[in-house]
Amino acid sequence: MLSVQDLSLSFGGIKALQGVSFTAAPGQITAIIGPNGAGKTSLFNVISGFYRPDAGQVVFDGQDITALRPDRRAELGLARTFQNIALFRGMSVLDNIKLGAHTRLKAGVYGALRYFGAARAEELELRADIEARVIDFLEIDHIRKAPITALPYGLQKRVELGRALAMQPRLLMLDEPVAGMNREETEDMARFILDVQEEFGTTILLVEHDMHLVMDICSHVVVLNFGQQIASGPPEKVRADPAVIEAYLGAAA
Repeated sequence: MLSVQDLSLSFGGIKALQGVSFTAAPGQITAIIGPNGAGKTSLFNVISGFYRPDAGQVVFDGQDITALRPDRRAELGLARTFQNIALFRGMSVLDNIKLGAHTRLKAGVYGALRYFGAARAEELELRADIEARVIDFLEIDHIRKAPITALPYGLQKRVELGRALAMQPRLLMLDEPVAGMNREETEDMARFILDVQEEFGTTILLVEHDMHLVMDICSHVVVLNFGQQIASGPPEKVRADPAVIEAYLGAAA
């Protein structure tokens, strides 16, 4: 589904990524892990189109998307969440989630402004789909009319996941989906991620520091350190890799 080939990215003299290559298999959960500053979010920003790499390619379902704008990638089926919650705080839960489906709407500007005929019918159909497929799925029907600012952190993270799911993504990119959550919230989010994979067949790529979560739900793990890829493989293999242990725990004196 996704192939990253020899990606390099630098900011002045800082090399954020150096020759990173990996694949994400269709319908599987792949994790990108590494210490702080390893280049994980930079890699996400290259894949989603926010950064243009200095070298290398991003291939999605056989198509080279390295030069595509972020909105074109979204139209192809790439959706993401963010490390820091990026919801529209002056809007309700339902309106935030509906915005995620903007790439699926076909009505023109004039019809949307007048809100009649095909434009109105299209939005009503979209709303029904979101309420049945996203809001019920994430168990947030009781807060769908609530303003984002009234929600606790864990529910805001769930709403952001809902906005990404509204796009009906083929590749779902989750940037630290359980960061800052307590144990109960983390278990709920892990369950939803697995349900997305199993019920929708979505390919998932996630960045996460919670190693228990990564080892429990991922089938493949890629490890970065100072912008370089130091390991890649099944969780059991990666967990025992000496280079990974050194990167996380430090070498013995």
